[in-house]
Amino acid sequence: MSASAERNRRADARRNSSTILDAAVRLLDVQPDASLDAIASAAGVTRQTVYAHFPSREHLMAAVVRRITDEAAAAMDAAEPDNGSATDALIRVLDAGAQIAGRYPVLLQQIGSLPVSPQIDEERHAPIADRIKRVIQRGQTSGEFDKGLRADWLAAVTIKIGHAVGEEVDAGRMPRAEAADALRTVLIRLLRAGG
Repeated sequence: MSASAERNRRADARRNSSTILDAAVRLLDVQPDASLDAIASAAGVTRQTVYAHFPSREHLMAAVVRRITDEAAAAMDAAEPDNGSATDALIRVLDAGAQIAGRYPVLLQQIGSLPVSPQIDEERHAPIADRIKRVIQRGQTSGEFDKGLRADWLAAVTIKIGHAVGEEVDAGRMPRAEAADALRTVLIRLLRAGG
């Protein structure tokens, strides 16, 4: 096979993989139990093509998690985490992440219910935690946030509180706007220097 044909084959494979992931994200957010056949049909490819890229549903779900995580991380980066006060930056970063999460409520609920080891859960959250941690460290350096607790622990707590807020919204116990205000209030109180 020529180098040109090989490049074209790889480009086709990347396109197929991306198309399958796009279809999986769309379909699984509406039909969490959608089969790989249904995902293949939505992507306009054969079931064998899906299996060539994702040997099992678990592999596909892991790729879907990475896709959504990458989308959230990109949105958080676009929220200018290095500009303005650390408090304002943290709120912008969290709001950007929440907007992405809000696009996939059913899918994220399904992902959250999948049994995973603590190590895989930590790896799954690492890109998000790193961005939150960076803003917290900036706030600690500027004196805006309390330096008495480790930034990585505070980032983990921030994510856990964010999940708790999301669960309240999903359960219908709290409207989304009220939940966003509650999250901001709790985090500012938790992080504030001298608080």
